[in-house]
Amino acid sequence: MHPVFAGADAAKVLPIWFVHAASFEAVLKSLGPGEQAFVAAAGFQPKAGRLLLLPGADGGLGGALFGLEKPDDAVIDLFRPGLLAGQLPPGAYRFANAPHDARLGALAFALGAYQFTRYRKAEARDVRLVVPDGVDGDDLTRIVEGVTLTRDLINTPSNDMGPDELEAAARTLADRHGASFDCTRGNALATEFPLIHAVGMGSPRSPRLIDFTWGKDGDPKITLVGKGVCFDTGGLDIKPDTGMLNMKKDMGGAATALGLAHMIMSRGLKVRLRVLIPAVENSISGVSFRPRDIFKSRKGITVEIGNTDAEGRLVLADALTLADDDKPDFIADFATLTGAARVALGPELPAAFTDDDALASELSAAGLAEFDPVWRLPLWRPYEAMLDSKVADTNNVSTGGQGGAITAALFLRKFVTAKSWLHLDVFAWTNAAKPGRPEGGECQTARALYAMLTKRYG
Repeated sequence: MHPVFAGADAAKVLPIWFVHAASFEAVLKSLGPGEQAFVAAAGFQPKAGRLLLLPGADGGLGGALFGLEKPDDAVIDLFRPGLLAGQLPPGAYRFANAPHDARLGALAFALGAYQFTRYRKAEARDVRLVVPDGVDGDDLTRIVEGVTLTRDLINTPSNDMGPDELEAAARTLADRHGASFDCTRGNALATEFPLIHAVGMGSPRSPRLIDFTWGKDGDPKITLVGKGVCFDTGGLDIKPDTGMLNMKKDMGGAATALGLAHMIMSRGLKVRLRVLIPAVENSISGVSFRPRDIFKSRKGITVEIGNTDAEGRLVLADALTLADDDKPDFIADFATLTGAARVALGPELPAAFTDDDALASELSAAGLAEFDPVWRLPLWRPYEAMLDSKVADTNNVSTGGQGGAITAALFLRKFVTAKSWLHLDVFAWTNAAKPGRPEGGECQTARALYAMLTKRYG
């Protein structure tokens, strides 16, 4: 069990009562006269996010009231209980009545307790929650562990999270679960994965392709590909300072793939899992790749470099070609790929691209059920003309500056033949803290995919 989850035998477990405008009176009647009088004297109103600590008969803490949205409100934050981990005094608690979703409420509680303390001490939060009846605490634990791994990797600054360190994190995870591990670097990388090598050759921190496999060969093949650009200056098409500030998170796709891989392996899903991470730093030096350079990809497609800041799709292209060679049943890639996706959908709604309508429906349903939403955008084939090059098979960026998320996905589509391929353009960051989601690195889409894959292969 995760440390934030307490056993039902904890010495003293305090109740948390969830209330909203429609349930407030009924909940009040279940409290004692002294508690009712205290609530009235405090002037508590059952608004979403409001907390009132209740006195106990012994003069100590007796429990808490916490406000939620009404069931008929237009917008309900199912992660609202995630605020409690940072607001309650130390102790063990239980849900005295169910929030809108007891499982997601408990998950949010645990995720809201997350702290990134590698470089700055923080006051420990000894706040624990008894797992609600009927909720699988072991499964919540593996999800929390996966999300925590993803957040920690993204939050680590690039001076301590380069290709070496990302490889070490992947190797540690693979070893933990008994997966076989391989990594391609140097001359072999330049020969076998020329686009990955091209993007990373300007940095003294050598590029590589991380590759690990877990599970039985006879089980369905699932391959996860994560963009591992450990820092992105934009290359010779350098970013402005505001655009470069958060580029430590440009390996958020790799971190997401590793978090999901942990959930899958910890659960023991009946799959043969492969994880591919092209790990590079897009840096600037005398040997950096340049605009108008042309490289032949692993697949044999020649690519003209229209912009060195569109490097993520290049490293993914070679990794996806390798993934496709294995003919898996399902390929998913995760990437902090385009600002265009953020303009279209904002930071909280990752863009999903696939030709598989059934997969898109399945993922959308899982995302809504898990409060981990995605939104499908089209692989609109007429836009492929925007990627035309006069001197190579394709350009890595489109002309005209429109439809950028779509054209990036269409570029990747050139390197995959599998129909059951899913491209997820994620933000991997929370700009301002929200319930269950502290400011900083965030794990998006992994919980939705985990739920979908568990339903298929659990």
